[in-house]
Amino acid sequence: MIEGNTNVMKKTATIPYYKPVGKEMEIFEHAYNNKISLLLKGPTGTGKSRFVEHMAAVLDKPLYTVSCHEETSATDLIGRFIIKGAETVWQDGPLSLAVKDGAILYLDEIAEARPDVIVAIHSLTDHRRELFIDKRAEKIHAKEGFMLVASFNPGYQKSFKELKPSTKQRFAAISFNYPNESLEAEIISQETNIERDTAVKLVSIATKIRNLKELGLSETASTRLLVNAATLIHSGLPPRLSVKTAIVEPLTDDLEITAALEDMCNLLI
Repeated sequence: MIEGNTNVMKKTATIPYYKPVGKEMEIFEHAYNNKISLLLKGPTGTGKSRFVEHMAAVLDKPLYTVSCHEETSATDLIGRFIIKGAETVWQDGPLSLAVKDGAILYLDEIAEARPDVIVAIHSLTDHRRELFIDKRAEKIHAKEGFMLVASFNPGYQKSFKELKPSTKQRFAAISFNYPNESLEAEIISQETNIERDTAVKLVSIATKIRNLKELGLSETASTRLLVNAATLIHSGLPPRLSVKTAIVEPLTDDLEITAALEDMCNLLI
């Protein structure tokens, strides 16, 4: 199993907060009802994971989330034999559990995983809706309600982190991006209970950073970073220190760029 990288969210009466920016909720429901796998494309921190959590709660479905990385293999997802006492027993992975439970499986940053992961999900993303467990010579047909959702960041290290076109065509897809400034400020206020004026200032900082293409940042200021900064401010940490800690420092290790970003942010908050 992928220790520390698999999360299971059971059915819950509490629906995680999510503010739609378009027709993404409608698309998700139609994909779910028509048994179509869904691919979420967009930069880090634009709400893809929260959106899936929200929709799982709306549909009252258990959710298995796997945060993929370069060591994530098909075995991690499907399962493996383990030694238990004096015998060897089979332990299902999150993919097998989701297929059997009729749950939603969310593969976060699927492009990071090993190629055999893509092979493992092929028969689940077409009309067969089957999982083949080669170590047990067993086929499992997905239980009613099963849905496969994956996400990836198309702009991240494109040279080797891109999904093949043949893989993309197995999914319906939704593009995520940062919301407009007014909506992003609303999201931050709702998420952290921070004053609207402060949320607007944080969004202004993010907008400036996102437009600084010349800095060559591998990632830009995400909504997630703004929420972290707002949370620190709401807890009593001074605003400028909160911005430096939650926005500037996570973006770069370059001392000159850090200083430049900090100076810019101090003018806006």
